[in-house]
Amino acid sequence: MRVALTGASGIVGGFVRAALLRAGHRVTPLDRAHGWQLGQPAPLKRHDALIHCAFAHAPGRYRGGEGDDPPGFVRANLDGTRSLFDQAADQGVGRILFLSSRAVHDGYPAGTRLADGLPPAPTSLYGEVKAQAEAHLAALRPHGLATCALRATGVYGPGPANKWRGLFADHIAGRPVEPRVATEVHADDLARALVLLLDHPAPPPSLNCSDLILDRHDLLALVDSPHPPPPRADPSGLRVPDCSGLMLAGWRPGGMALLRSTVPAMLDAAADL
Repeated sequence: MRVALTGASGIVGGFVRAALLRAGHRVTPLDRAHGWQLGQPAPLKRHDALIHCAFAHAPGRYRGGEGDDPPGFVRANLDGTRSLFDQAADQGVGRILFLSSRAVHDGYPAGTRLADGLPPAPTSLYGEVKAQAEAHLAALRPHGLATCALRATGVYGPGPANKWRGLFADHIAGRPVEPRVATEVHADDLARALVLLLDHPAPPPSLNCSDLILDRHDLLALVDSPHPPPPRADPSGLRVPDCSGLMLAGWRPGGMALLRSTVPAMLDAAADL
């Protein structure tokens, strides 16, 4: 399958590109490294599918990623995404997969189990942009397109930009670490979910993608440090995504075994601090 991939050189996009190539797909990268950004015309003719992972935001921030320019954030990410989806439809792309976020569910009460297909209830501009982009994508389905918005939870993985780099360094140095528990998914597992959805005979409008309920206590217990990990956090308020749809499609995330095997590579990056 010939796949156009936006954000191909990004933190998540790099994992998606590698997974697509391993699966035998031909990939056209669309990103700044290849002279393209959201809002520009996209060369999508003769592509079978579009996977949209690109997102413009302040470094290291998604919620709050608008920084001091909310209009520019909306223009780049919402207007640019709507235009991209319309271009894909006009140029005959048959399938569009969109990397959305569990942030579309932040308005649900603490402890809510987040079912696949739950209507959005965002509380941040980030979540609102993702929700409105999802709605625009879903509106293309009656025109014969196969579409799906994959609502991913927090994503972790190796590499110099891994999100726990500073956390590991603080723990090793004995600096205070605040207790926290959250839902997480490995970037490789997220990439595999998107590759799986390329062959789904009838993908639903939206699916959740999450794996672990991970406490920092358990994460930092995997780190060789003379300092104890922080106390466990209270998980009762977590809004945990239900990933039944992906599981029924054959998706099997790596769980704690994958986390344990990934931590050493992430520690190598933290050692540079």
